[in-house]
Order: sequence, then structure tokens, then C-alpha cells
Amino acid sequence: MENFDYIEVGAGSSGSVIANRLSENNKIKICVIEAGGSNQHPYVKMPAGFIKTINDKRFNWCFKTEGSDYVNNREILFPRGKGYGGSSSINGHLYVRGQSDDYNQWAQLGNLGWSYDDVLPYFKKSEYKENGDEATRGKQGPLYVSDIVEKHSLCEKFIIGSSELGIQVQNDYNSGQQEGIFYYQRTIKNGTRFSAYDAFLKPALKKENVNIKKYTTVLKIIFKNKKAVGLLCK
Repeated sequence: MENFDYIEVGAGSSGSVIANRLSENNKIKICVIEAGGSNQHPYVKMPAGFIKTINDKRFNWCFKTEGSDYVNNREILFPRGKGYGGSSSINGHLYVRGQSDDYNQWAQLGNLGWSYDDVLPYFKKSEYKENGDEATRGKQGPLYVSDIVEKHSLCEKFIIGSSELGIQVQNDYNSGQQEGIFYYQRTIKNGTRFSAYDAFLKPALKKENVNIKKYTTVLKIIFKNKKAVGLLCK
């Protein structure tokens, strides 16, 4: 039996961020429980390796959707990451904030604090974007975001042709306006994947107040009245 002030179930994208944030208070003790492993395998770290993780249960829960009349009763693979960094360790590396109008609509529907102007400071706080406009992009954050440097001639011609048709070429689609054509930005640093684990969890694990238990599955949350007081794991 071990005691902690906070116990997190899952070391995925959100779990990595929360662990990092909680670890700033050295007076509290945090435990992170993760069913997978450390995810430092070459399939995870190599940018092209993610294709190998799609059906690999070492890194992926390999969920499937229920069959539906709309897809001829097929089950469709629904990859979800297992291990440090969660799905940020098996995704295609693309960094997309979301369209500003979506956030503004949420605020208009009554979700105060969710407009684009409200969330922009947090986007900036979380990232380090090379060659970014400081008005909209972060320069001091932990999550490294890079541009594609390998410009394929066919892609270049496609962009030129789109521009000639009147489609706007976006230099930075993560600066508020996503309509148009552009090269994607990636969570890749020095040729390797830079996941939520690399950005947030790895620095937190260097602190004495954060403990992580890998290959540990939570079976049950133990409640006392309506308060969660513990976990049953295997």
C-alpha cells in the first residue's frame, strides 16, 4: 500500500501535461499509472515508424468500432496509444491547433473562456515553434513544433496550381486562419518524434515528487462515499 496526494490513471497526452503541472508543487506527491511501457522503441522514435504501430499491441490498444449499417457492418480500426505519451507516441506527428471559428462558436454557445483569444495564450505557452510569429506562436514552451524541410517538387507544383485557382497559400495555418493550402507542421525534433512524453512527462519524472508505474492496469477505483480514495491494480 502506497500513499500519494494525486494518482493519475494514464500517462498519455493529457496525463503527461497534468503530471508536469502538478510536479511544480514540490510539497505534493504524485503517482502516474500506465498500462504500457516507456515507448522508446525505434517504431515510436522514427518518424516513419508510426505505420508499424497501427496493429502492434505493445504500443496500441487496437480498439475497433462497432459494426454499423452505414459502413456495411464493418468494424473499423481505431488506434489509441498505449505507453508513455499515449496517442502522441503513435500518431502521424501533425500539429494542428484547430480552426479559430470553432473556439469562438463554443464561447458563443455559453462556454465562457473557450474563445480563440482565450485559448491562444495556452497554445503559446505549451509550444516552441521555430520561425513563428510571436503574436500567435510560442517561443519558450516545452512542445517542439517544426516545419517540413523536404519540399517535394510535385507538392510545390500542386501549391502553385492551387494558388493560380485562387486558393490562399497559408504560411502558418496555426496562426488563426486555416482555410487554404499549406505544408503541415510536425512534432519532430532532430529527426525523431517529440511526443507529449518528451515535452511534459520526461521532465516531470526527473523530479523526486513524481513516481510512475508502467505495465500497470487499473482494475477498479475505490470510493469512500463519493470520494475516490484508492485504486485496485494489477
